Amino acid sequence: MYIRFGNRGKKMLQAAIKADVFKDTIDAVSALVNECRLHITAEGIRTVTVDTSNVAMVSLELAAPAFESYAFSAEKAEIGLDIEKIRSMLSMIGKDDVVMLDVDDAGKKMKLSFGGYEYSLTLLDTKTIRKDPNMPNLNLPADFAIPGSTFYDAIKASAMVSDKIALSVSSETKVFTLNAEGDSDKIKRELSGDDVTYTVCDNARSLFSLDYLKDMGRVISRADKVQIRLGTDHPVQFVFNYAAGNGKISYLLAPRIEAE
Repeated sequence: MYIRFGNRGKKMLQAAIKADVFKDTIDAVSALVNECRLHITAEGIRTVTVDTSNVAMVSLELAAPAFESYAFSAEKAEIGLDIEKIRSMLSMIGKDDVVMLDVDDAGKKMKLSFGGYEYSLTLLDTKTIRKDPNMPNLNLPADFAIPGSTFYDAIKASAMVSDKIALSVSSETKVFTLNAEGDSDKIKRELSGDDVTYTVCDNARSLFSLDYLKDMGRVISRADKVQIRLGTDHPVQFVFNYAAGNGKISYLLAPRIEAE
């Protein structure tokens, strides 16, 4: 049950969120970065950030109805989160816990309460965090959806033989192929028919780092469906919902340049 309260005391934000939604949110961001700038409004929270190598980007939106309760007393705010520090607490949170989040009016402290524990965290100065990147407007020739678990299984298998993987789509056969080749071994997974739902199906092929895809894949595996947008020697985009449709996660990964 979602409840939106009015201003309750000297808090910028007071919210309650189920453990699984909280963990999914932190895991999604920590797959790429250790800190982020969090934007807060009465409608919910969002962040967009790139990894330190400028190779991958994550964008996350979580609407207020995803919370058990949500009270925000300002028009808008930005806070700096130490994602790695919060991630280290996740193992302490029980699966049936509800996490209480309090941010003070100054945006300097966050209190997390769950399972009898109460943590007080110093928030990061947003001036020390990189500015939000602009999400590129990509018009890619292949746009399709597959089960998130199917994608991650293929990534795990590919990582056994190589550190890179080629993703490709054939407009003629309507087959999505994941192909990894190492020094002596190779593995290929093809998806077609009912396994793939195409919005657009034109030829596309790009090479990507499996190190990044393994980290993203762990989060993607929880999605019923992941939308994949693929081009030729262009970034790939993965988009999927979580939190019963009240949250949206997008990953963008730059391609590796193939040797001539």
